[in-house]
Amino acid sequence: MDGILNLHKPVGMTSHDVVKRVRRILTMKRIGHAGTLDPGASGVLLVCVGRGTKLVEQLMNLSKVYRGTMRLGVKTDTQDAWGQVIWESPGFQVTPEQLQATFLEFTGPIQQIPPMFSALKHQGRRLYDLARQGIQVERQPREVQVRALRLLEISGPLVNFEVECSRGTYVRTLCSDMGDRLGCGAHLSRLERTRVGPFTLEASLTLEALEGLKATPQQLMEQIHPICHPIVPGSP
Repeated sequence: MDGILNLHKPVGMTSHDVVKRVRRILTMKRIGHAGTLDPGASGVLLVCVGRGTKLVEQLMNLSKVYRGTMRLGVKTDTQDAWGQVIWESPGFQVTPEQLQATFLEFTGPIQQIPPMFSALKHQGRRLYDLARQGIQVERQPREVQVRALRLLEISGPLVNFEVECSRGTYVRTLCSDMGDRLGCGAHLSRLERTRVGPFTLEASLTLEALEGLKATPQQLMEQIHPICHPIVPGSP
C-alpha cells in the first residue's frame, strides 16, 4: 500500500495524532504527514503511506490555501486563540479601507519571524518547549510568499479572510503582524486549510470514513493517490 491520503484533520488533534490513528487503521508503520497543521486548525492534511513517504518534501513545497478569522484588538502569546492574552485595545477603530491596504501590503514576498510557540528547533530543542518554560530565544526572519490575501467579511472585531501561501508561512504570525501594523493588535481565532496543491478539502476523507473503509479494501485503495500522481513535482 503506497501513496497519498487526503485527510480532513479535525480541530483538537495534532498532525502526529492523525498519523498515529492512520497507522492503527492501516496496520502500517511507514506513514508520515506532509505539512503540520496546528491542533487548533482543521482541514487538508496529506498523509503519505509506504513508499509515498518519499514524496513528503515535494508535497510540502506545494502551495497552500487557508480560510481563517482574525480577531482584532487582542494579542496572545501564541498568536492564536489558544494562548494567553497579553495585550488588548478595546477602543480601537479600523476601517475596511485600512484593512484592504494592510492586506495588500502583506501580499507578495514578506519577512516573518517564526513564533516561539512552534515546532522549529533551537539547539536541538523545540521552540514550544522553551516557550512553555518562559524562555525566549532570538529567531531570524525568514522570507515566505503570500501569493494571495483576500478580505472576505468584517463582523465587528472579526475579519474573515482567505490566503494562499508558500511552505513555512505562519498564518497566525501573519495575523499578529497585520494587527501590529494596524496598531490594534490581533490574533488568529480560526483556521481551516482548504487546499494543498490540487488536493482540496471537498475531496478529503475524515478519519471516521477511513476507518469505515477497512472492510472494503478496494474502496480504500481508491482513496490512496498513487505515488506517480502527475501533479506531485518530482514524483517517480
